[in-house]
Amino acid sequence: MNEKNVLAKIRTLTWFFIIGLVLSGVTAIPLQWEVDLLAQMFGAAEHTDSQLMVWLLKVRDALHDTGARFPFLFYGTDWLAFGHVMIALVFVGALRDPVKNVWLFDFGLIACVLVIPWAFAFGAVRGIPVFWRLIDCSFGVFGVVPLWYARKWVRRIEQGRGQTNRGLV
Repeated sequence: MNEKNVLAKIRTLTWFFIIGLVLSGVTAIPLQWEVDLLAQMFGAAEHTDSQLMVWLLKVRDALHDTGARFPFLFYGTDWLAFGHVMIALVFVGALRDPVKNVWLFDFGLIACVLVIPWAFAFGAVRGIPVFWRLIDCSFGVFGVVPLWYARKWVRRIEQGRGQTNRGLV
């Protein structure tokens, strides 16, 4: 496969990662509406025999209480969304020149791996059920896949150009 085709594949994976980051970020803004929709879709009120449904109703009620009494706390999730969007913008550098900016793939891989201990540590502190922490971990797992391939293909291009290895490995 020629370098031009490999670069196109790397850019496609990078776009996939960028879009995933933006979507996972902006979904933090309409939390109350989203959880209401999930509870309605799954019929949570009728299926309280499931741990997932009990958790969903607990989250829904907490969001409604918080929204009614302390709406300013949702400002934190607005900033969470902003952080996701800003990190996504950083990956524009990888779109422009993936070989020169291979370090971005290293950065992304590190972040994806660190999602797992972060979710388990702080999830335990905050009383988040294990099944929900696994859902949070899935963001890191799904993010690793395009970043790993993109990084691998950048290394292939570097070898083809006779460049020295840069980055973590």
